[in-house]
Amino acid sequence: MGSMFDEDNYIITQIGMDHIFPNPRFASDEGLLAYGGDLSPNRLLKAYSKGIFPWYNADDPILWWSPNPRLVLYPDSFKLSQSFRRRLRNNAFRVHFDRDFPSVIAHCSQMSRKGQSGNTWITPQIIEAYTTLYEMGFAHSVEAYDEEDRLLGGLYGISMGGGFFGESMFSLAKDGSKIALKGLSDVLLREGFDFIDCQLPTEHLQSIGAQVLHRTIFLDELHATLQKGGKIGSWNDWSWEYGGD
Repeated sequence: MGSMFDEDNYIITQIGMDHIFPNPRFASDEGLLAYGGDLSPNRLLKAYSKGIFPWYNADDPILWWSPNPRLVLYPDSFKLSQSFRRRLRNNAFRVHFDRDFPSVIAHCSQMSRKGQSGNTWITPQIIEAYTTLYEMGFAHSVEAYDEEDRLLGGLYGISMGGGFFGESMFSLAKDGSKIALKGLSDVLLREGFDFIDCQLPTEHLQSIGAQVLHRTIFLDELHATLQKGGKIGSWNDWSWEYGGD
């Protein structure tokens, strides 16, 4: 296992064949912690259990991150604007789970961001790795539909213990991803989950109730929620319709 230093002299470790990660509590605020390794199921699950996730472009080695601060949405803290509440009330939107994981991750990979032609970090390697986790019952997709069963948007992520670790969202129509996230939040509240990890702070997610946490607090909450058994396996028996707030 080798290492290098970033510009602030934080050690960035090269990952070897084992599944040992450096302690994320000692990473820089930017969060780049390690590089290399692979996206095997065991390594990915080990990373998420430590508050670490992969994020890299196709031309880079695999980069492993644990940024400070961290953005978290608690299931009971989703904020509905008056206009979004009216939209939910006046339309028969439905949210399903694990109905079409391949389409969800494919749509996420095609969404443009900051002038890019797509999410360059959702590579074929990423798609294969998270599809394997989906088949194992750890990764899940969330899909929002209108009353004519047209896909509006969705998201995917990893579930461990009482935490859901969001990876990417997409919208094909107005509020598509927001409807999916509202459905996910309500269902996770019903099922006793503790939080949705949104990774990096954004104004949009903070406007709907996500909170910025110091990494130390997030890692403490992560450790606590992993003591729960969680729900490993398909979530396709879960669904959501807006019932009023």
